[in-house]
Amino acid sequence: MRWLPGLQTLREYELAWLRHDLLAGLVLTTMLVPVGIAYAVASGVPGIYGLYATIVALLAYALFGPSRILVLGPDSALAAVILAVVLPLSGGDPLRAVALASMMAIVSGTLCILAGAARLGFVTELLSKPIRYGYMNGIAATVLISQLPKLFGFSAAGDGPLEGTRAFVEAVLAGSTNWTALLIGVGTLMVIFLLRGSQRVPGILIAVVGATLIVGVLDLAASANLSVLGALPQGLPAFAIPWITDDDLVPVLIGGGAVALVSFADTSVLSRTYAARTGTAVDPNQEMVGLGAANLAAGFFQGFPISSSTSRTPVAEAAGAKTQLAGVVGALAVALLLILVPDLLRNLPSSALAAVVIASAIGLIEVADLRRIYRIQRWEFWLSIGCLAGVVVLGAIPGIGLAIMIAVIEFLWDGWRPYCAVLGRAEGVKGYHDITRHPDARLIPGLVLFRWDAPLFFANAEWFQGRALDAVATSPTPVRWLVVAAEPVTSVDVTAADMLAELDETLHAAGIKLCFAEMKDPVKDKLKRFGVFARLGETAFFPTVGAAVSGYLSTYPVEWLDWEDQG
Repeated sequence: MRWLPGLQTLREYELAWLRHDLLAGLVLTTMLVPVGIAYAVASGVPGIYGLYATIVALLAYALFGPSRILVLGPDSALAAVILAVVLPLSGGDPLRAVALASMMAIVSGTLCILAGAARLGFVTELLSKPIRYGYMNGIAATVLISQLPKLFGFSAAGDGPLEGTRAFVEAVLAGSTNWTALLIGVGTLMVIFLLRGSQRVPGILIAVVGATLIVGVLDLAASANLSVLGALPQGLPAFAIPWITDDDLVPVLIGGGAVALVSFADTSVLSRTYAARTGTAVDPNQEMVGLGAANLAAGFFQGFPISSSTSRTPVAEAAGAKTQLAGVVGALAVALLLILVPDLLRNLPSSALAAVVIASAIGLIEVADLRRIYRIQRWEFWLSIGCLAGVVVLGAIPGIGLAIMIAVIEFLWDGWRPYCAVLGRAEGVKGYHDITRHPDARLIPGLVLFRWDAPLFFANAEWFQGRALDAVATSPTPVRWLVVAAEPVTSVDVTAADMLAELDETLHAAGIKLCFAEMKDPVKDKLKRFGVFARLGETAFFPTVGAAVSGYLSTYPVEWLDWEDQG
């Protein structure tokens, strides 16, 4: 049951939920079809494969996914990543494009399942909010650029977003715009935005059906040379192993890894959001397994990488969905469409599909919270802008790699140069506090209380030693004891332990005793293994800063000093 939450939901299913799930599934279908087709085309594969991916992903997630309301399927956030791999390798061959995209889904699914089984569901938390905003804004810009030629009714090839922009502008200036296609695309986009605020009126469905009817009634495909979807193949997706060449392997592996990162980052955030709304708990590791199973199924049944949907999930919620049965109903309804009426959308214009993708990409763009970040922490804002520029300039996959690298550097920087302070006794405040924040703080002659606000490890060991010696050197009186307030120190590695031994040797030569206060027992245990505890002796460790001060005063009875008077 742990690995198959869907069975547990089925065992606990209440008959009163059935009506809600059936209705929600039918309402959800109105979005699954146009969106699935649009995102498939945006990913560089024929539209029918978007429906295949939708059907299989919903069924697989209903069995393996822990969230009762999350809707999975093709997603605009993945379109740029998939296209970056498929477009240069497929050579315009749609079947080869499908094989490449399917193999990316298999790679992504395998990575997600392995990570979930290894309980690595926390990995996406390593990407800070500004970095996530940056790469998502970059992906949104990339998707927008890739869809503009289709919106204007022509094709323009370009290697990457910058080249794509140049090719688009040149084609527009050369008069390649199909004004009928542009009019229909812009009209579709306007209807989607006008109805976006309504949770009960399916704006995308109305816009797409309207565009399809206009094209069909007026025969614009022939009279205006308008590109349309055409008839879909009749039938359901079949099991197929996607064969790729050895030369494709590295790009597909990298692309699949990028898809796994982006899709799980989005899915984990969305599942936590809806779990909070419904008062349920979601296991991030099982969420990763569910996402992986859905991607694996899509890859082996002629689909491509999928993720959770920030547009279709709210539709299911608004329609009253209670469990994943709503998604199953939606999948079955799409399957019936392919079996019974595959020609229903043959007049769907490509510019309308582009409008659907553009509307979704615009929804990915985050501006309001970036303004807040700009006001409160400007360097993180520019970090986000740097990630955005990396995705736009380098492309989706290198840009995501850059975002990960920046995240690692940001993490190391926070631990590499942490805050530290000399402590004193401030008037009217209990405890010992930073003398730079409390200029009236009083010091004890010969005693330096030095607080270090980070773990001690190889990257900051030398910095710690330098700051500690600086605190001794700038003391207004000759120093007898240096007490490290070590409560914030959560870990010590071998490099840092060796540094402490060197620091003790340096201080001892100057007649100064090195002590620690408030050190956690697990950290103290490490110092015992490294031999530092035995070197310093048990008397050098105090349970509190106050105890260390009392120990010093019992040895050296001296008067307190005001820091500002001794500065």
